[in-house]
Amino acid sequence: MGQQQLLLIILGIIVVGVAVMLAISIYKQKAIENKTDVILNETQYLASLAIQYYKKAKTFGGGEYSFEGWSVPAEFDTTNNGFYNAVITPPNICVITGVSNEGVAGGDSIKVIITLNGSDIQTQIIN
Repeated sequence: MGQQQLLLIILGIIVVGVAVMLAISIYKQKAIENKTDVILNETQYLASLAIQYYKKAKTFGGGEYSFEGWSVPAEFDTTNNGFYNAVITPPNICVITGVSNEGVAGGDSIKVIITLNGSDIQTQIIN
């Protein structure tokens, strides 16, 4: 084999190696984005349940403009994607936290915190 052919083979191996490394990097980034979206969606769903409870009259099983008495439903406490809990603090503040059950990006969990009060919703994503 000639020297030119050996150089082309080495160049080909380098190009394939770089392509594989780039593909792995893109895959990891998409996995992080996907897990963040899932945790965010589930936490927002729980926030919508809390708001429904907040606005519903006590005669219909709600809080009548109070989060007191609301908690994360048992079927959503732990899911395939993460763990969720809610902390109610007077006056009418509900903090819902969702934490992924699998570590991504080097073992770090994804954490989503949604803070509700009577008129405002704040979302914070911690990676």
